[in-house]
Amino acid sequence: MSLVRPPVEAHFPLGGTGQRPKGASVNALSPTQKATAIDADAALRDSAATPSTDWQRPAWQAGSIVVCLLLWHWAATLHLNLGVITFANVPPPAEVLGAAWSLFQSPKLWPHLSSSLWRVGAGFGLAALLGIGLGLLIGRLRWARDALLPPLEVLRPIPAVAWIPLAILMFPSSEGSMIFITFVGALFPILLNTIHGVEAVDARLIASARSLGTRRWRLFSEVIAPGAAPSIVTGLSIGMGTCWFCLVTAEMIAGQYGIGYYTWESYTVQNYPSIIVGMLLIGALGMGSSALIQWAGRRLMPWYRPQRGTA
Repeated sequence: MSLVRPPVEAHFPLGGTGQRPKGASVNALSPTQKATAIDADAALRDSAATPSTDWQRPAWQAGSIVVCLLLWHWAATLHLNLGVITFANVPPPAEVLGAAWSLFQSPKLWPHLSSSLWRVGAGFGLAALLGIGLGLLIGRLRWARDALLPPLEVLRPIPAVAWIPLAILMFPSSEGSMIFITFVGALFPILLNTIHGVEAVDARLIASARSLGTRRWRLFSEVIAPGAAPSIVTGLSIGMGTCWFCLVTAEMIAGQYGIGYYTWESYTVQNYPSIIVGMLLIGALGMGSSALIQWAGRRLMPWYRPQRGTA
């Protein structure tokens, strides 16, 4: 029995069709009916997208990428020097494209990709399990907050780079230490967003569930977890990005394969186009994995409709 209310159609007291009768004033409605009417109006605005909006958004997105590429090409080909920053040694997009094509034809591409994907998947999966579990407990139970949150808050500001020497000492294999670094990077965004999501659950939903006889574990699974799910998905998306960031840091120091190791190796041999290829590949993988989490979250939360700007 889930008490998270999905969007419903508005029903007004003077009409049986779910539409506001002519001449009916919103001020004459009860507070509950006003809230229902606002939800229905928002749903109508979301579903009334015009054809121009459908093509304008991808056009703006593609146009912003093209503008960035043109600015990069202009600054790199002119060897622009602004004093504080210089593009004298930055390769233009054409050279980076050639280096990317060489990498895609190389037999080393799959070992680099598979190593990085495995480390991210293992570290992120462990962080998701522990972060969501601890977040639900800390956000809901006072004894868990008092006992667990202080040591976690002490560990949270420590950067991933500072964990590398200790991880090398604790884990006999470099693979385990790199997975641990990605785990640490993803844990705290997931944990904090889960805690805030639990704290933001409407207290009236919890009181209603208790009045209907809902027990503690069903309260967690059917009220608190669905109510906190949007914040949890946000934390998972942020955690995935920090997971890639920490992985690259670990691979630069302790790895033999991986996208981070490929990027650092390119720097040591002064292969500048390959450096940017590694950077762009990391960005694409991070963006794609975060988008996959958001897509899965929308499928698992059909009741949740985030507000988006219409201007």
